[in-house]
Amino acid sequence: MIHSMSTYANNSKALFDYEILERFTAGIELLGMEVKSVRKGKMNLRGAFVALRNGEAYLLGADIPAYQPKNAPIDYDPLRPRRLLLSKAELWTLKDAETVKGLTIVPLSVYNKGRFLKLDIAIARGKKKFDKRQAIKKRDVERDLKRTL
Repeated sequence: MIHSMSTYANNSKALFDYEILERFTAGIELLGMEVKSVRKGKMNLRGAFVALRNGEAYLLGADIPAYQPKNAPIDYDPLRPRRLLLSKAELWTLKDAETVKGLTIVPLSVYNKGRFLKLDIAIARGKKKFDKRQAIKKRDVERDLKRTL
């Protein structure tokens, strides 16, 4: 049985706000109903980030609403921290990056790889207002070029 890869959530704002330096793929520790909710495309990565605590990486601020709100546990928190599954070497790299001033770890997208859900994360540097303006200008120029062709 061949599984096609589909993307369930994108953090398009991250690509605009940050300059991507290095990418990683991580597994996410989710509850069953969260998996169903993500597969339905209800996950929101806007404003989410990755933090390291006690030698483990956690996804913070990602919103995954309950699959069936009326059926969800009373104490279910859609914004709860979710553990990321990474190798020791990747965790060390992220730990080093986190200590550097101006660098942050942002989630980029959630997709499936076979039957598993994976999270693309990146070490990123925040863009200045000037850089953002350049990005907009470049995008507009490319759009105009496509239009004329």
